[in-house]
Amino acid sequence: MPETPDLTQQQLSITSLGEPSQISPLPLSTVPGDDIGDFVEDDTHLFYEPRFKFGEKHCDLSFEMAGARREIFFHPADTTAAIVTCGGLCPGINNVIRSLVMELLLNYGIQNVLGIRYGYHGLNPTVGRPPIELTAELVDDIHHKGGTILGTSRGHQEAKETVDFLVSRGINILFCVGGDGTQRGAHQIALEIARRKLSISVVGIPKTIDNDIKYCYRTFGYATAVSEAEKVIDRAHVEARSVLNGVGLVKLMGRHAGFIAASATLASGVADFALIPEVPMALYGEHGFLAALQRRLKAREHAVVVVAEGAGQHWLDECPAEFDASGNLRLRDIGPFLAEAIKSHSTEVSSPVSVKYFDPSYHIRSVPADAADSLLCEKLARSAAHAGMSGKTDMLIGLWHNHLIHVPLTISCSAKKQLSPEGELWMAVEALTRQQKWYLGE
Repeated sequence: MPETPDLTQQQLSITSLGEPSQISPLPLSTVPGDDIGDFVEDDTHLFYEPRFKFGEKHCDLSFEMAGARREIFFHPADTTAAIVTCGGLCPGINNVIRSLVMELLLNYGIQNVLGIRYGYHGLNPTVGRPPIELTAELVDDIHHKGGTILGTSRGHQEAKETVDFLVSRGINILFCVGGDGTQRGAHQIALEIARRKLSISVVGIPKTIDNDIKYCYRTFGYATAVSEAEKVIDRAHVEARSVLNGVGLVKLMGRHAGFIAASATLASGVADFALIPEVPMALYGEHGFLAALQRRLKAREHAVVVVAEGAGQHWLDECPAEFDASGNLRLRDIGPFLAEAIKSHSTEVSSPVSVKYFDPSYHIRSVPADAADSLLCEKLARSAAHAGMSGKTDMLIGLWHNHLIHVPLTISCSAKKQLSPEGELWMAVEALTRQQKWYLGE
């Protein structure tokens, strides 16, 4: 059974700008069973943990459910919204932009939606470009394209200058599309807004191809990434089995979490090893990776290895820590290192190998979203629009037990989500690859 989280219900409560006093223009109902879509009551919650054992106390923590509210805070005719996209590229960003614009303009009837250029830089007029007006015509077909029409960047701007900009442009709602660094920046903006007692909503939409944001079971772009990664693993398998002692080595995204590597390994079904950050292992020695790989080659004469970019960092030489503009630790490149280590070890044991190395990271990031991600983007964006219009702030839209919820930025940014070595996903990987058998020399 899962452990009770070290949280209080107060920590899960959502900040609101004030009492909603406007009636929503959405044609929804408050009467169940009338064949009309329903508003979500503001006191509707979802249990943090739905599983329990008979006879034991149930964890009663709960999240506020996302969805359209009957009473909203902002008057649509007087509302201006802005959208900013930050961090690395990810399939589905344009889908989110499009759905936000369509919901705000066409359904809520607000007058202006601004697109902030090149990430948080665009919220500082001294360093960024001016925003563009987002219209239904402009975003009509962008969901079929990869990347972001607004541009992106890493790094934050001073919250004071950012809020000055929001006030100067009359922006009432800021939608921040990005990963944990972006959401930390959004939280700082919300704090500065609260300090000034301004009525500006800040709503986050979680974007990380690594799927490592807390309280969001699946972030958009992840399903597309797994699908594209599966194709690369399949190609690596073709290369590996076409020569004697062929090794197909595929490096995939996953700085601190191995979700893509593990899921793509399962989806492909042909990998023999999946190396992820959450399960450290030795490189050398009888039970190290290189010896295990050698045993696999001796038994089958080819092998496919999938490695997440954050795996095996302890194998590389120590060097001073470096960080990018978003505050992320710069990882050392495990792919080329591992390829050379495999070749060197094969020479030492007099068993030559042919290593084919694949690094599809930038290709995968830049493709358009697949159908599954497109649907998720639509749901996340519309729920974000509902939250912003109802005056919710300092929060993001999460996905919990297949339901959309409101998550305070204070707890969503507190830690990264990682794959559990005891969870179903990793157990399935080990069952499929049987890599423990190769490590133990069985």
